[in-house]
Amino acid sequence: MVILQSVTPDLVDVYIAVGLKSYKQHYLHLWEKQDPTPYISKSFTSEVLKLELDDDKVENFLVKVGENIIGIVKLIKDKELDSYDARTSLLIQKIYLLRQFSGKGYGHELVSLLETHAKKLGKKVIWLDTMQKGNALNFYLKNGFNIHKASKLELPNAVEEERPMWVLTKTL
Repeated sequence: MVILQSVTPDLVDVYIAVGLKSYKQHYLHLWEKQDPTPYISKSFTSEVLKLELDDDKVENFLVKVGENIIGIVKLIKDKELDSYDARTSLLIQKIYLLRQFSGKGYGHELVSLLETHAKKLGKKVIWLDTMQKGNALNFYLKNGFNIHKASKLELPNAVEEERPMWVLTKTL
């Protein structure tokens, strides 16, 4: 059974370590010379996490099965998207599972858990960005998300052909 554990100051290092490991296991191909530094510096430093923990619109979680930490999640509450207003929208900014836990049904269970969480927050839609290429797109489509519009990875040093992304939405 998948559970979410809120990240507290004493868990920042664990969140960063799991986030870095899972990101590097799945996404190094997006970066020139397989160097994700532009993304890592905006996502997985103690300075960034301290700011996020102080922001009541950001929720960071460790994803656990029993005592095993299998990944991380980052949510942005009240994040509007086009005609979806901030009050009813939730951005799933990160879902990263460690490779050894991928393909075991935990992702499906996690999406269901995030939907329940979003409903408790009064949200009517959840949304996220995903790469146009790769397994993640198929995973999200199988889990009820729909393509909303095209977007693009804008960080420096991303491989040009890997930049195209989709914004996906799921109505709750």
